[in-house]
Amino acid sequence: MSFYKEMRQYVLGHGAINNPYLDGFMTGDLTDAELTEFAVEFYNFARFFPKILVAQLVNTEDEAVADELTTVLYSELGEGRTRNRHELLYRDFLRSIGVDIHEAMARPMLPTTRAYIQGMEELYSSGNHAMALGASFGLENMAITMWDHLIPGLTKLQHDRCPGMDMTYFTYHRQLESTHEAAMEKAVAAIDGPPGAGSGGMTPQERRDFHQGVKAVLDYLEGFWMGLGQRAPASSQQRMA
Repeated sequence: MSFYKEMRQYVLGHGAINNPYLDGFMTGDLTDAELTEFAVEFYNFARFFPKILVAQLVNTEDEAVADELTTVLYSELGEGRTRNRHELLYRDFLRSIGVDIHEAMARPMLPTTRAYIQGMEELYSSGNHAMALGASFGLENMAITMWDHLIPGLTKLQHDRCPGMDMTYFTYHRQLESTHEAAMEKAVAAIDGPPGAGSGGMTPQERRDFHQGVKAVLDYLEGFWMGLGQRAPASSQQRMA
């Protein structure tokens, strides 16, 4: 098995996308408070992710890798169409479920959310380029599975209780993820050779660092979901009218 395939298989088996919170979310069985808390906490990822990508880009020595990171960043910023900037699409989602943008930005993050955001910032801006690339690889390769849990749950909520919900941020990301995965595959190939090409260009230590970056970012993400899951029992049980 190539290193690329080995790492991708590791991502797809990780608890970051195989956990009770996402399984429950997929059913759409959320209270008002649970939906609002998810929306606000996830907004921290949506609004800080471009900053995190820039930190990685300016700390990347390999120009071929930087090219692929630029592709992902350009996508996040709307590909030249400012209204398609992903954070603005997420604001549309917040407004559509009655969440005030100022309140969402001012509300303190859960400790697990802050750990996730800060952990990503540290990993992506790391001077250890293999570790930083591993973190980016882990995040991009888990994304399709994540959206395939979130979108069905939101769709059910939209159908049952929230007809005005704007899901563009989520559906748009789902459509784009194959291009993000492809960018990461090219980035890995740029420093290690294409999948199946043999031993590749990374040293054993670089591969260990890459794997450590993958694991670290996914562990942070798993913690993010666990933090939301631990809050759920205390949430209001009032359903939307």
